[in-house]
Order: sequence, then C-alpha cells, then structure tokens
Amino acid sequence: MGSRISLWMLIVCTQILVITAVTDGNDVGVLNAIKSSWQNFPPNWRGSDPCGSNWDGINCTKSRVTHLVLAGMGVKSDDIGDIPSLSQLIYLDLSNNKGIKAPLPPSIQNLKSLTTLILVGCSFFGPIPDTIGSLEQLIFLGLNNNSFSGTIPPSIGNLTKLSWLDLSDNKLQGPIPVSNGTAPGLDRLKNAKHFHLADNQLSGDIRSELFRSDMTLIHVIFNNNRLSGNIPSSIGLVSTLQAVRLDSNSLDGIVPQNITNLKSVSKLYLSNNKLSGPVPNLTGMVSLFYVDMSNNSFDASDIPTWFSELPSLTTLLMEKTQLQGEIPSTLFQPQLEKLVLSNNGLNGILDVGNTYSSDLNVDLTNNSIADFNQKSVYNMTLNLGSNPVCEGGATGRYCATGKTNIQSRSPSNSCNPVRCGSDKVPSPNCTCAHPYIGTITFLLHSFSNLDNTTYYKLLNDALMSAFRKEQLPVESLSISNAIIGEYLQYTLHIFPSGQDPFNLSQVSSIGTVINRQKPDLIILPRFGPFFFLDDHYFEGDKSSNHGAIIGVAVGSFVIVCLAISYAIYQKRRATRARQSNPFASWVMDNGSDVGGVPELKGARLCSFEELKRCTDNFSEENVIGSGGYGKVYRGTLTTGHEVAIKRAKQGSLQGAQEFKTEIELLSRIHHKNVVALVGFCYEQGEQMLVYEYISNGTLKDNLSGKSGMRLNWMKRLTIALDSAKGLTYLHELANPPIIHRDIKSNNILVDDQLIAKVADFGLSKLLGDSKDYVSTQVKGTLGYMDPEYYMTQQLTEKSDVYSFGVVLLELLTARPPIHKGKYIVREVNEAIDNSPNELHKILDPYLGSSKTVGGLTKFVNLAMRCVQDLGVDRPKMGDVVREIEAIINLAVVNVDAESPSTFSTQNTGKVEDLYHPYSDSVSDSSSLYVPFETELRR
Repeated sequence: MGSRISLWMLIVCTQILVITAVTDGNDVGVLNAIKSSWQNFPPNWRGSDPCGSNWDGINCTKSRVTHLVLAGMGVKSDDIGDIPSLSQLIYLDLSNNKGIKAPLPPSIQNLKSLTTLILVGCSFFGPIPDTIGSLEQLIFLGLNNNSFSGTIPPSIGNLTKLSWLDLSDNKLQGPIPVSNGTAPGLDRLKNAKHFHLADNQLSGDIRSELFRSDMTLIHVIFNNNRLSGNIPSSIGLVSTLQAVRLDSNSLDGIVPQNITNLKSVSKLYLSNNKLSGPVPNLTGMVSLFYVDMSNNSFDASDIPTWFSELPSLTTLLMEKTQLQGEIPSTLFQPQLEKLVLSNNGLNGILDVGNTYSSDLNVDLTNNSIADFNQKSVYNMTLNLGSNPVCEGGATGRYCATGKTNIQSRSPSNSCNPVRCGSDKVPSPNCTCAHPYIGTITFLLHSFSNLDNTTYYKLLNDALMSAFRKEQLPVESLSISNAIIGEYLQYTLHIFPSGQDPFNLSQVSSIGTVINRQKPDLIILPRFGPFFFLDDHYFEGDKSSNHGAIIGVAVGSFVIVCLAISYAIYQKRRATRARQSNPFASWVMDNGSDVGGVPELKGARLCSFEELKRCTDNFSEENVIGSGGYGKVYRGTLTTGHEVAIKRAKQGSLQGAQEFKTEIELLSRIHHKNVVALVGFCYEQGEQMLVYEYISNGTLKDNLSGKSGMRLNWMKRLTIALDSAKGLTYLHELANPPIIHRDIKSNNILVDDQLIAKVADFGLSKLLGDSKDYVSTQVKGTLGYMDPEYYMTQQLTEKSDVYSFGVVLLELLTARPPIHKGKYIVREVNEAIDNSPNELHKILDPYLGSSKTVGGLTKFVNLAMRCVQDLGVDRPKMGDVVREIEAIINLAVVNVDAESPSTFSTQNTGKVEDLYHPYSDSVSDSSSLYVPFETELRR
C-alpha cells in the first residue's frame, strides 16, 4: 500500500514539475521586467507561466497576453515598464492606481491590437505622445483624472474606430485640434460618440470645422476651460447630440439659432460665459431635461414662452441673465423640479398657480417681486429673499435667506438594524462585510430632486445588472451622500457576496466594469457619462489570512513533491543551464580568460564565488550605487584589481544572448575616457558586469558636494572635455559606432586624478549598416532625453549630443535638469532672452560671478547649440571637443574675447565663428590639454 501511495505521489509531482509553460516567452520577459520595477504588483505573480498560473489581472489567448487589468490594485511605479512590448495586448486598464507617477511613452504605439486604454485616476504626467495616433484599433480612450500636460495630439484624429475620448481633468493646453489638409484633427472621428475635454486649460476658438453632419457624437463636454470666441453654428449639424456642456469658458457672441435643431439634446449647459444677444429660442429642443444658461450677458428680455413649452424640462437655471417683467404662472409645470431665476430684474406679483409639483425648489432671490399671491397656502420650496415682498419685516417662510440644504436619502431596506465589528459595514441586506468604496461622478445631471428614490433604483439596478453580467460576486450596493455641484456625485459601497472581502481580481474587475461603461451602463436614463475613483481597498499586504492558511497546506504538499523529485529536477535544470549558456565557447582551458572572440581583450570570466568573496557576500557596506537594474558593489579581485561590480536584480535579467551581446559591445571599447570592462559573471542565475573602480564617484555627486569636494571652473571644463572625448570615440572611432543613449551626470565618473570617464552602457545601441539612425523603443532619463528622439523613436548620435548639452548646463549651474518643476534648458533660454546679465541668477554660486568665469559666453553658446530641438542643428561631438579646448584656452588666460552681451543659440556652421584659434602666447599650463586632432593621430 505504501509503495502505491509513493508511486502515485511521484507521478503527480512529476506531472506538476514537467508541465510546459503556455505563455509566450517574450510576454513572460515583459511581465517579469514589470515586476522588477513596480511595487505592489499582485502577490500571485509567481512562477514562469503567467497564462498557465492565472496571474491576477492577466488574460491570455493562445499563449499571448491580451488583457492586462490592474485597476484599483495599489500599484506604484515611475514608469509603465515594457507594457508596450506586449504586442498582442487588446485591453489595458491601470485605473485607480494613484501610485503610478509616470509619463506615457511614445512606444505605446507598439500596441497595434489595443482596443481599450483606461488610465482613469492615476498620476500620469507629461505630454500625451503623438504616437498614440498609431493605435488604429482603439475604441475606448480614457485618460481622465491625471496630470497630462501639453496639447491634445492632432494624431488622435487618425483613430477612426474611436468611440470614447475622455481627456478630462488634466492640464492640457492649446486649441482643440482640427484637420487642416496636412495634419489630422478630432473632426475626423466620425464614429466617436464622446468628446470629454472638461477641466483642462484649453484655449482658442472652437473651430467650426470641429463639427460635421456625418458625425455620431452624443456628448460634447468642454466645460471649465479657457475657450473663447463664438459657439460655432456647425454644432447644430450634429443631429445625434444628446448633451452639450460649454459652460465656464470665455465664449462670447450670440448663441447660434440653429442650435434649436438639436432635437435629441436633453442637457444644455452654457453658463458662466460672456454670451450676448437675445436669449436663445430653444423651442425645437423638445427633449431638454436640464438647461443652465446662468451668468451671461444676454439682452434684457421678458420670460421667453419656451420656458413653459418644453414638455420634459425638470431643471431651468437662468441666474443673472437680464430677465425682466412678470413671471407667468404657466412656467410652474408639474414636471419641473428646480427653477433658479435669481439676480435678475423680475417684478410684479408672483402667481405660481396650482399645477406645480410639491418637490419643486424655486430660487427667485434678488429681484423686484412686489407680492406673492399664494403666500398663505403653497407647497413647494420657495425663496424670495431680497425682493420687495420680503421687506418691511415680512416673516413668511418664503423670505428665508441662504441656500436650501438638499438632503439625500438612498432607498431604505426592510431588515432589522445590524451591529457589525469596527472593521465591517452593514449592507442593505443586513450582512456585515468589507465593502469596496468609492465615488461615482456623473459629468451631467438632468434632475435635481435627490429625494426621488426612482433615480437611486435606476442607478442601483443598472450597476447590479452590469456586475452580474460579468459574474462578479456583488451582493448589494449602498448609494449615499448625493451632491449636486459642478457634477453629480454619489458615494458607492459595493458589498461582496459569498466571501469577504473581495479579492484583488474582483476589485479590479468591478472598477473596470464601471469605468469602461459598456452600453448597459451608458444608457442609464437621466444619467450621463461618469467615472469611478476608489478609496484604496488594498493597503499594504494584499494577501488574506485565508490565503495564508491555504498557502501553508499547499506548501506542505509541494515540499513533499519536491523532496521526491528533487534529484531528477536538478539534473534536468543543470542540463538546460549548460545548453543555454552562450559563453561556453568563450572559456579557455584554464577557465579564467575569455577567448574565441577577438574583440574581448582583457575581459575575464569571473566565478560567482569569487565575486561573492571579494564583496563580503555582497554586503550592504560595499554598495556604492543602485538603480532600476540592480546594485553596484565595490570589491577587490584576487588579482588585486579594485573593481565595481554591477549585479542585476532578479526580474531585470536580460536573455542570455542579449547579455552576451552587451559584453561584446563593452569589450569593443578601449579609451581612457570610457570606463573599462574587466570581466563578467554568468552563473547560478546571476548576471554581473565587472568594471574598473573609479574612486571619486559621479559627476553629479561632485557638483553637489556629496563626494566631499567642490569643482572649480577649470576642473569642470576638463571634465567636460574628457567626457566629450569619450563620446566622440564612441561615435567616430568605435566600429561600428555606438550611441550611448543615457548620457547624464550620474553616468560620468571621475577618478582620483579628476579624469572623467563615460560609464553605464546598459541602454547603448550600435549604429551599423551605414545607417544614420536606429529605430528603437524610447528609453533614457527624463530631463536629458532628446525631444526629437522622443517624438520619432529614431535614435541618432545627435541624441547623445543633446544629453551632453544638458550636462554642460549642469556644470554651469550645479542644478539637476529638472529643478523645482523647471527645466534647465528653458531656464537658461529665458535668462538669455531677458538679458545676458541674468545668467548670474542661474550660475552656480560656488563659481563666483559671471565675470570671473573665463569663456562663459562661448560655453553657454555651445551648450545651447547642443540642446537645439532638431538634431541637424546640433554640432557633432568632435566639434564639441574642439570648442571646449578653445574655451579652456580662454579660461587659462581668463580672457573672453566676446562681448558678454551677445549670446547666440543658432548654428552658423562655421567653426571659426565659434572659438578663437590657439595662440602661441598661451601660458604653459595649456600644455595639459592635447588638441583632439593630435590625439586622433595617436
């Protein structure tokens, strides 16, 4: 019997261990890279098979990751990782992760199959990349409630399948783009139903070309911007429109009369503008529920007849619109819920008739109404404060001042009250649970009576239907704390069914169901489009005690399995490791030197044990640097060489072939101003690069004083010259040429002789096949990144020149490239534009005044030429070296031959215009600097 059980366990365990992974290798690599750079990723992201192991938030089709849904999971990151490399991704939802503080990279264009992109309620910043217009399959684009800046990319007009466009609540500026024959615009989006651009800083006219008769728009929401000019009459051509929000802008002129053609519009907001002319006649807009035209400069007029003739009107807001005369009693129709006509010139005797609803709320404050017919018997909420009828000590309740507090009540349940523990809440069905809580905000509101339980039931039923359709375990909803302000808001408590609490995957699915707004939610009667922001359901550890108990049980079984089959597994693993080691052919007989490849001069294959010993078991005391790649340790090899060991952390490991390629690239480089590769290690799942140790740290540390020393002007110039020579070597003498791609002050090291060396080639690219550029995914460091490369994804040697120009400005100012929200390039440009004498405000105080910094004018000119927007306007690194040599000559004799009042950022193309030739009268100290042409001849 015992032998049968052992045999059965062996068979089961063997099956567990030999199951082949079903996930595409590229997608596995991408997700592992994401794990290495993100915090708070789902705890069940373990193992090597995301599709086969059902990682939370991951759905796959035929071994490829097609859905990545991590809404509300508390993810934290400063980039989106390699998500754009998930080439088969169809659906991406990262909403409600405030900890994602990142730009959206241009490489998003690689997601050619993407139909849905939801980033609601995160902390994305920077421009929306123009490359987003390459996502030709995109149907839903929700980027609202972030901090995106810059302009709306006109390329969005290329997204011909787009139905939902929401860019609300960001920091977008500039005009709403329309096509002009050469560039696309939003007018091309014939299939779009939603234009949500509210709560930005958009400016300029709403161009008439934006609206066309062949469009299918239902919602145009542009409120809270800086739009100006007239409302274009072309808006009357879009017969499908159901809601228009143009309020809180600077629009002026007359409301186009053809707006009355919009017979399907139920919500119209034109308030808080500078509109003039007659009050528009809306007689033909028979579907109107909600009208707000308050705070405009219309011509003085009596109450228009259409006020009483719109059959569906529930809310009419016309505060401060120059209305006058007597209010007709026919205005108080039975369907009306709210009427605001305050701050006008209304007069006469008020007669409200007897057909109004008891739920009606009327504000007529600050008019000239003399009397009120029904003052003794009426049944509505009425405020006539600051009218003659309320003067002379009148005590009627209609004279109460101030706003009426509207209390909201959600539908009550019929069960007995339940007392729950301090960490649980009673549901409407009287069960105690941990609800998922958040705020649902409606961009439109077409009703005002928040006590009407019909509206709550409609919302409750629609949401519950959507959750059930997705088979989510939701027991009930609590809808409370209704607020009508700029928007209509409710607090949602979503209670779990059959379990408590919700798990990660369920919370994420709930969020994406609400924010995706499929048709069963969009058609909510009386409700408009909305978004959902949660209150962070998961804090800290995302696992539950229940999960831990299961984990212990499963873990015990797995341990038994592993004990039985360990030997077999290890044998197979060792065989695979030998087969996958691309360095086997490099190792010579003595096992210490690398051979077989001519370029590998002096590089050494180091064992893991040797590097472990020389770093005291990789102790924290020996850490001299760290980053996204891993940590850098100081150590001494058995040969006595002091080295810096760059150890990749698990999750950021490259493929074996890629690691081999990087070593081959590094081994091609032999120059005194480039950090040398001493060796490498590829053992026990480790990838380590061993460099020569550079004692005085990074240029950044030396500029900040962190290294213990401060650099004077001459030392800064020599460091600039050294690093420029290193870059020139990479561009002009390496074969094939090498583009560094991450030049910054952190990647320039300074040795004990103050010789600068370019370091860190983890992002470098070879420029082969006589090409002028490399098409590649954008990578680098914000603040140093070439804008041309960022926009085109075409990497050139001039990309390094731009980054080096930023380093030159750091040498001048000792400030990081982005300082207190200001970009150093822009700061220097502004200082030059204001006055050359303004430069002292940004000059590093340690250097003294601008008069004592020799060659300052030429140095600034050189730096600003390096950071020109277009690569063609930047000098080559060889020219940069020669110019720095000339500046050093000037600094040595402390003479600046140019007037300090002339600064140029233009490229004349004439080297003689940029620096003075060498002078035989220069002091002997100039012999420290060997002209670059001489060095090349060596």
